[in-house]
Amino acid sequence: MKSSANRILTIAVVFLLITNIALVAFMVFGKNKRGRGGPGKKEDPFEMIEKEIGMSPEQKKTHLQYREEYFKTIRPLFDSVRLAKAAYFGLAKDTAASDSTLQAGYKKITDLQQVIDKQTFDHFRRVRVLYSGEQQKKYDDLVQKMMLQKGRRDSIKR
Repeated sequence: MKSSANRILTIAVVFLLITNIALVAFMVFGKNKRGRGGPGKKEDPFEMIEKEIGMSPEQKKTHLQYREEYFKTIRPLFDSVRLAKAAYFGLAKDTAASDSTLQAGYKKITDLQQVIDKQTFDHFRRVRVLYSGEQQKKYDDLVQKMMLQKGRRDSIKR
């Protein structure tokens, strides 16, 4: 009886070991395939816009300048949102936190996000002026597509 139990236990351990090795191999090799441009490859939005719209060298230069200015302004805001969220969700462990404290933390996050959204909107409008009629239509479609994808990614993260 004891040898039968040992045999079953040995088989189970070997099976789990093989399964774990296969899972690790799948994760390691699967990650490399996605990184090389497979279906999971994340393309740079600027490169996608450049390719789809067919920018002139002057448009590309100006767009890159606008992009640098935008990110110089927006990065500190993203950092502020991250810190505000950390402080807000840190209140979850404080059972004595008042409703007004919670509301103030939430308001800070939404106010910062509103500033980010306004800055992003203004950036898209500013960039849009660089393009001609047909390019503007393509740009508008791409911006909508990117924002919808971003919204979908954000809702998945939640």
